[in-house]
Amino acid sequence: RLFSSLSPYVNGSRVLDLFAGTGSYGLEALSRGAVDVTFVERDRKTFNALRSNLASVLKSAGLPNTVARLHNREVSEFIRHATGCFDFVFIDPPYADIDSTCPEIFTQLLASKCLLPGIRLILESPGGKPFEFSGWKVDRIIGKEKKGSPVHRIYRPSPSVLDQ
Repeated sequence: RLFSSLSPYVNGSRVLDLFAGTGSYGLEALSRGAVDVTFVERDRKTFNALRSNLASVLKSAGLPNTVARLHNREVSEFIRHATGCFDFVFIDPPYADIDSTCPEIFTQLLASKCLLPGIRLILESPGGKPFEFSGWKVDRIIGKEKKGSPVHRIYRPSPSVLDQ
């Protein structure tokens, strides 16, 4: 459901996949026409699986290696040094870490100047608990808000933040 909702906007986009895991969000974006995907994953073992998955997708889709970049580092560290600009940011941290990591990540992203106009941040999180972050508003929720089910919250910068 998520990518069906985002489909009109993904083709030609630049994507950042934070806490990438094995790369499902970024790889799906590539398969739907994203022109550039950056994956960030800290765990070395998971990163190696991501590298393998990416190579397979690029080969089967006939895409050049230049459409994707892999970073084996902490998300906050990556954002502090980010040089690219993005239309979409997918954030899929361990659910237990959302409260401790996401406020800083959302703040860092606003300050980073790496967000293109029309940016959409998509946070995968457990249903039944709203997550609000300073400078951001929830634009849409995809999924059922029942406890235990994952939902995708799509955030956009608050209008007041854009005026600064």
